[in-house]
Amino acid sequence: MPRGRGDPFTCPVCGVRALNPIRTWTLVSPIPDKHGRVTITVMGAFLCNNCGKMWSSPIQKLKSEGALESRDVGEREEPEVIVIDLEELKREH
Repeated sequence: MPRGRGDPFTCPVCGVRALNPIRTWTLVSPIPDKHGRVTITVMGAFLCNNCGKMWSSPIQKLKSEGALESRDVGEREEPEVIVIDLEELKREH
């Protein structure tokens, strides 16, 4: 939830609690976190029955399971070493 807000169902003007959101939608973060998890935020649009104020607020935030596998640095393969003799290259031309 954003800073300064408590309950997402409470009207920011008069403080009356809304029963249900008018509509809901999901926001998916485009970039996963360092563990490979994607944040999915469920948003809701609300209408206050008392003062008529309309507002939107996050209802719930979910994290997907991590998709990255842990890598062990010790399992790396050694790179292939290629040795080029410049004298041999000169002889070929």
